[in-house]
Amino acid sequence: MAQTGKKTGAASKLTFFIFLALVLGIIFGWLAPSIAVKMQPLADMFLRMVKMIIAPLIFATLVVGIAGHGDIKHLGKIGLKTIIYFEIVTTLALILGLVMANVFKPGIGFNIDLNSVSMAAVEKMQNVQIDHSFSHLLVDMVPTSVFKSMAEGNLLQIVVFAVFFALAICAVGQKARPVLDFLQSTCEIMFKFTEYVMYFAPIGVFGAISATIGQNGIGILANYAKLIGITYFSLILFVIIVLAIVCRIIKIPFRALIKALKEPALLAFTTASSEAALPKAMEVMEKFGVPKNIVSFVMPTGYTFNLDGSTLYLALTALFCAQIAGINISIEQQILIMLTLMLTSKGIAGVPRVSLVVLTGTLSGFNLPVVGVAILLGIDQILDMGRTTVNLIGNCVATTVVARWEGIFDYEKMAKYTNSKKIIKNNLPNIISGEVSKDTKPPLVLK
Repeated sequence: MAQTGKKTGAASKLTFFIFLALVLGIIFGWLAPSIAVKMQPLADMFLRMVKMIIAPLIFATLVVGIAGHGDIKHLGKIGLKTIIYFEIVTTLALILGLVMANVFKPGIGFNIDLNSVSMAAVEKMQNVQIDHSFSHLLVDMVPTSVFKSMAEGNLLQIVVFAVFFALAICAVGQKARPVLDFLQSTCEIMFKFTEYVMYFAPIGVFGAISATIGQNGIGILANYAKLIGITYFSLILFVIIVLAIVCRIIKIPFRALIKALKEPALLAFTTASSEAALPKAMEVMEKFGVPKNIVSFVMPTGYTFNLDGSTLYLALTALFCAQIAGINISIEQQILIMLTLMLTSKGIAGVPRVSLVVLTGTLSGFNLPVVGVAILLGIDQILDMGRTTVNLIGNCVATTVVARWEGIFDYEKMAKYTNSKKIIKNNLPNIISGEVSKDTKPPLVLK
């Protein structure tokens, strides 16, 4: 317990320094914008450090999780349940985005002068060709080279390779034990590696936020206040209405979960990068009581199929772009746009400015003007901070849902990690029932 207390104290200090870096970055970007824009390399350096962790971490944790605790049938059940949950929640996010756009009408009365640079950037996005077909998505899941997938950061391809690799280990049996032991050690090393990299997080956060404010100016917040306010209010509403209720249904304390995620969520917000927060979020969710094989499968897959914040944002801004052009879209057309976004928002995580690229393609497909995208371009970084954070929280909630669905969520581990007597008392029946014991069966490879 003393060691847990030390780790909790260290995490609290790091969270404090990240928040301090956020505040100092905003002040520095405001007071010295010409110097602040040169701080971007600090953020880029930190993000590069994170990227070098992700591929080996996901590969090692997923292989160990499957080879040590699962079989083909079990993995298939987990995969099916994961996709079903993803589709339900992203649909709710799209619906909420459309509702908020219809209620608050963020594009009505919007008047911002656009420059030629913004319009040129949008025209470039229109020329980006992306194959959204289901067949292309299926083919793109399979890597031609796992080393290429790791170099490009294609999480879904890494997951597919790791699944087959783990199943092969199970089939080989005892002869594969040295490989499994090596990957188990790799997991421990990568989590310690992650801990070291996180020490640089405040520097990266300072660089990212100061460069953002320095480039756009603090005044941009006032000019775009209505759009920013509605977007963030919608994202917060989604977290409260959908994610909190989901946690209540599966009997997971939402406040405790959010408290546990404060550090990776702050990283996601300040850097506007899912990759920056992913290693730490995976580590937190495992300590929170979600089995390793669930975390390492659901979270990387979620960054292709479960971008809750991004899908809500796309639905909201699609109608925003129509409203600023004075175009009234019928309910039938809105439903068609929603169904289109449901497909086009999947499987393109590697594309720069992915949300704006998808939005531009969708607007063009429905013959709607893309001038609104040029407006969004000016504040994309600020809006991206919010939607990336919701993406992260949504995927963390997804891991708990799948774990509870499988009956292998560790309530006792959660209670110890959160150090809450109230949680222990409220979940005592789950702890006594032995639900958590299902995750402690002997490794399959030893049979």
